[in-house]
Amino acid sequence: MKPDAKKSVKQSGFKRAQPVLSRREFVRDVAVTTGIAAGLGAGGWLAYSTEPIRRQPEVIHKLRDFRIPASDLFPVMAVVRGEQVERMTREAITRLGGIDRFIKRGDKVLLKPNVGWDRQPEQAANTGPELVAAMVRLCREAGAKAVWVTDHSLNDPYRCFFRSGIEDAIRKEGGEMRLPRQEDFVRTDMGGSVLKIWPVSRFFLEADKVINLPIVKHHSLCGCTLAMKNWYGVIGGTRNRLHQDIHASIVDLAAAVRPTLTVMDATRVLKRNGPTGGSVADVGRENTLIAGLDEVAMDAFSLQFLDLQPDKVPFLAMGEARGLGRVNWQTLNVSQTQIG
Repeated sequence: MKPDAKKSVKQSGFKRAQPVLSRREFVRDVAVTTGIAAGLGAGGWLAYSTEPIRRQPEVIHKLRDFRIPASDLFPVMAVVRGEQVERMTREAITRLGGIDRFIKRGDKVLLKPNVGWDRQPEQAANTGPELVAAMVRLCREAGAKAVWVTDHSLNDPYRCFFRSGIEDAIRKEGGEMRLPRQEDFVRTDMGGSVLKIWPVSRFFLEADKVINLPIVKHHSLCGCTLAMKNWYGVIGGTRNRLHQDIHASIVDLAAAVRPTLTVMDATRVLKRNGPTGGSVADVGRENTLIAGLDEVAMDAFSLQFLDLQPDKVPFLAMGEARGLGRVNWQTLNVSQTQIG
């Protein structure tokens, strides 16, 4: 056997022979490899940007104006005295033009009573369940698609709605209780001097009409809790921060939430130790409902139940200066009626 033949056998038996490329094949492979590398480089260059990665812009919501057009045909405020809350409610709304003036068929209506505290109706820390029931019924009679009732309670909300009697009133009249969870608050531009961007219950962004149902009662910090202050239950966040400038905060809230209608409960009035109360000895019977479209005037009118004067309640003058209403309610068209 020739030496070259022996070498060939040895290579094939123990070591894989390297392929031998022709010059044409070598040039072809180099061209393909270079093309791939160039393509990857060009793609990387095109994908590269010196601009920083942009985040999704934050959505800041804004509350709509729920008011209806003003009319000279009807009073701005209707005061009804009596002992039958449903009759009083119907009379007050009729004086203002009837429920059809405020609620249209198919509306989604949001009622906002004061349900801040784990208290029973006799303690007068929350809006009376009779008023809530009457308003749910009236809205349904007007053809509302849905009637929601909500508040951001300070005590346990389930106990507040249950013990106040409001949960039972909602259920019997075919309304829906809506208790906001943490994720139900969305950042909203309140446009105020103290309240700027603040978490607001999304239920107020989903409703077609909003009806305020406050109660008249004493408040240790600002003298009283009435219609304008009832909007504290709209917001989340650290609400006690607002107590440092409580009068400006109340005006900011009243300027941000412009309701369709307000009906104030002064049937039972917590005269002392508000806003929480607890003793029925602090409660007085006034047997009055106040319905209207001017919350400043309604608050000013209601001071008589707490033996207060407007000059002792700074948020009233501040509200008038912001164009929210009139402190001197005697200059307005006010209806006052006694029934029963």
